[in-house]
Amino acid sequence: MELNRFYCGDAIKIMQTFSDNAIHLICADPPYNLGKDYGNTIDRKEWSAYETFTRDWLTQAIRVLRNDGTLYVFMGVRFIARLYAILENDFGLLFNGWITWHYTQGMGRIKGYSPRHEDVLYFTKSKDFTFNLDDIRIPQKYYRERNNMDGANPGDVWQFSHVHYSSKEREEHPTQKPEAVLERMIRASSNPGDIVLDPFVGSGTTCKVARDLGRRWIGIDVNPDYIAMSERRMAQTATLFDSFDPRLKRTPLDLPR
Repeated sequence: MELNRFYCGDAIKIMQTFSDNAIHLICADPPYNLGKDYGNTIDRKEWSAYETFTRDWLTQAIRVLRNDGTLYVFMGVRFIARLYAILENDFGLLFNGWITWHYTQGMGRIKGYSPRHEDVLYFTKSKDFTFNLDDIRIPQKYYRERNNMDGANPGDVWQFSHVHYSSKEREEHPTQKPEAVLERMIRASSNPGDIVLDPFVGSGTTCKVARDLGRRWIGIDVNPDYIAMSERRMAQTATLFDSFDPRLKRTPLDLPR
């Protein structure tokens, strides 16, 4: 297992070569099985085949995850309830959160409600896990004696904009995630020098953010074009980040004089 590098190939087979209990944090954004075109693959399987694929990659991911490690998995609404049951009931992981990423723009509908969110499941292997609350606190809106004026827990509903198609940071990838979403996960659930793995690295966001935050990293993708895209992004000067939580800029009201 080499650190600070991208692997091109099948994530399941590549993870099989990694040692047990080696990874501190896994941030996974697997295909949602919604028919998206990923260049050399189309994300469309029979649901039984998709569940088998999910169990196979999770088997390897959980094996390589340290006992004090953390797993975040992005997932679409059609499979997330089943994924929750697989992680908790079948793999015995400890549920720690169901995060809703709310964005302000998305696909429009005229008969039914327009989708405006994605979900992330947050699980750990044990009760001994990293959570750096002080690194992700949100400034308080008001001053109150009972409030922790170092900032509040950001909660499990996160509001970050998409990386807009007209943005200079936008890559030719159908499911690029904002860097600030990964920033919060990596700051909260790992420490400098820890190893962060993304088994479906796509446009390279996870690895870029991990590097910029002083973590070691590994990225895997089956598409060589996406590996080349990720390597190009890593060659750029570190810039944090292409999006942010607007609450980070606020100053508490009613501060004592």
